[in-house]
Amino acid sequence: MHSDPIPDPQPLAAQTGLAVLHLFCRAAGTVDAPAVLAAEEALRKEGGQIVAAAMLGHKADVGLMALSADLWQLRTFQSAVQAAGLQPAASYVSLTEVSEYAAGVPEEMQQARLYPKLPPEGKRAFCFYPMSKRRGDAHNWYELEFERRKELMMGHGRVGRRFHGRVLQVVTGSTGLDDFEWGVTLFAVHPDDLKQCVYEMRFDEASALFAEFGPFYAGMVADLAAVLAGTVGG
Repeated sequence: MHSDPIPDPQPLAAQTGLAVLHLFCRAAGTVDAPAVLAAEEALRKEGGQIVAAAMLGHKADVGLMALSADLWQLRTFQSAVQAAGLQPAASYVSLTEVSEYAAGVPEEMQQARLYPKLPPEGKRAFCFYPMSKRRGDAHNWYELEFERRKELMMGHGRVGRRFHGRVLQVVTGSTGLDDFEWGVTLFAVHPDDLKQCVYEMRFDEASALFAEFGPFYAGMVADLAAVLAGTVGG
């Protein structure tokens, strides 16, 4: 008896921008490094992007940031990585976006936010953290008028621009998709650039009064083959 083949699922994509999947994986047992590299190659052939990082600390061994127009491609990549022996210890799902406060920026800048080319050259220090805006009794971001929120975000952006050339910030939206409202991925020339950037931005009013942060993941960006060789003996 022959069963009918299972049809491939129809692609599912955002109307604008890319889907982003962060996987922070542990290599607790045997890892099939060639299979992981094959999963990377398959996603790239479909037009996706992969950023690989060797992670520091106990939270994870390997960090993978995958971007694709099609959510099913990300699911296929995730399944292949797991089957190869990299077990996700944490994950994050988000979409590239242009913030409502940046709607008036030049088209070139909007496209760079919606369709980033990663990783940036020369910035091998890596950091990821999720964040949300506070909804407390004393400070509730969503009770502010739009113009006040925009004013605060413009000030927040001015602080970030001090690190132009040293830090690239990729902010992706996750409201309705994951536990926080944004995922923030930072790429820097030096690890202390990451530290200084986050430290200075926390003094800005938009962060000091209204930001809630999740866990931080830090590591070093490299080719996936080098990350696997250095962390799992691949």
